[in-house]
Amino acid sequence: MNPGSDHSGSDTVRVRFAPSPTGPLHIGGVRTALYNYLFARKHGGQMLLRIEDTDQNRFVPGAEDYILEALQWVGIQIDEGMGVGGPDAPYRQSERKDIYSKEAERLVAEGKAYYAFDTPEELDEMRKRLEAANAPAAQYNAITRMQMKNSLTLKPEEVQARIEAGEPHVIRLKTPRKEEVRFNDLIRGWVNVHSSAIDDKVLLKSDGLPTYHLANVVDDHLMRITHVIRGEEWLPSAPLHVLLYRYLGWEDTMPKFAHLPLLLKPEGNGKLSKRDAELGGFPVFPLAWRDPFSGVVARGFREDGYLPQAVINFLALLGWNPGTEQELFTMDELIGAFSLEHIHKAGARFDIQKANWFNHQYLRQRPNEELAPVLQKQAAGQGPDCTPEKAVKIAGLLKERVNFAHEMFGEASAFFYTPEQYDEAIAAAKWNEDAVRAVTAFREALQGYEGEFTADAIKHLLSDALQQAGIKQGKVMQAMRLALTGSGAGPDLMITMEIIGKEEVINRLTLALQRLKTPVN
Repeated sequence: MNPGSDHSGSDTVRVRFAPSPTGPLHIGGVRTALYNYLFARKHGGQMLLRIEDTDQNRFVPGAEDYILEALQWVGIQIDEGMGVGGPDAPYRQSERKDIYSKEAERLVAEGKAYYAFDTPEELDEMRKRLEAANAPAAQYNAITRMQMKNSLTLKPEEVQARIEAGEPHVIRLKTPRKEEVRFNDLIRGWVNVHSSAIDDKVLLKSDGLPTYHLANVVDDHLMRITHVIRGEEWLPSAPLHVLLYRYLGWEDTMPKFAHLPLLLKPEGNGKLSKRDAELGGFPVFPLAWRDPFSGVVARGFREDGYLPQAVINFLALLGWNPGTEQELFTMDELIGAFSLEHIHKAGARFDIQKANWFNHQYLRQRPNEELAPVLQKQAAGQGPDCTPEKAVKIAGLLKERVNFAHEMFGEASAFFYTPEQYDEAIAAAKWNEDAVRAVTAFREALQGYEGEFTADAIKHLLSDALQQAGIKQGKVMQAMRLALTGSGAGPDLMITMEIIGKEEVINRLTLALQRLKTPVN
């Protein structure tokens, strides 16, 4: 494979999405999963789902199921891993402890890692001592480790005795003091870090579980991952991971890295957070989430009425550009157009108005028959009768005017209720003698009409009535709408009248003539 390109086709692409079950999956995590999925499908590869639950203190019940449901909702199909199974099971890291322990012990035996017995108090004292001395970094590294309590400073027999006695200890990476660590990021280019900037990270914790650093490197190797596509927040850890591949003897098969840009606050300054969503009144989670400890519910894109296709399209363009003017993509079109070369380095501003626009576009494409039950359910809750046929017609009109299906009923009052009030500004401007004559003429024409009450028939009937009355249609149409709906704007008036029905149209025109006063010229 050519390190400077997505993929040369010489090996099967295998990518993984590896979230932690510490709460609801952030929408940024969904974007990471999406980019992995698009890349894998583009190259005929496979996508794995792995649960990185090595931090048991932060484990939240229900988070795993939430992750699986969220990915399923947006249409990301997992080829191997959690919920699917596969040859590299188990895919939950807490069930792979022995694998990590074996590799950590191998590093110790080869002199590339060491046991450390320092207590939390001793570590805190070290940091304070270094800070007081104005050290460049208060960290456990190639210099400070020789002043601490570990297998590099203790005699072998003492180390053995401490371990046999069950004394709590960790395994730390023995970072070289003067080496250059470099790798070619597929989005950011060459990254060079001096080993003096890398501390002796803990690889295996005192509870026997690995840290993310060891676990993800071991699993990515054993699961034959070819590309690690993850968030920018992991970029500072990447040199450490490269070093681990080298120490473990896997540098030749090390996956390529691609670190994605951050999702930024709507105003663009800083990383998007749950707090931003609360302040801005929008979701940052794909599905609603009830915290099992506090009971607090965080809103989700699904429950807020967003369609999964809209969410996917919105997320795909947050940090990636197809290089064309096209904005609306099916999943298959995204797969065909996607490439890592077109991912931006800079962060992407989270614009919820753009998400709403995408939802509007996809809502318009949905069949009226699919949207009608939403309208019927809302109508049933409010009281007015709404037959399936009526709901289908109303949905066809209103889906062009709203961003979400649940907004339709709020725009549909004219189809269910005779207006009690009339827009005063429109009445003052448009309700005049011509309007009164036009409404009267149209009402009389309707009273004598026995034909089928369709939008086309109504259009001809109105045109003929106004022509016979000597009134130009353009001058009175807003007044006609005012009489029928109480408003000066709305969906197609002919279809509106068809849905309302002939008798109700006559009734509304009569009431308008009684209630609206003609201004004295």
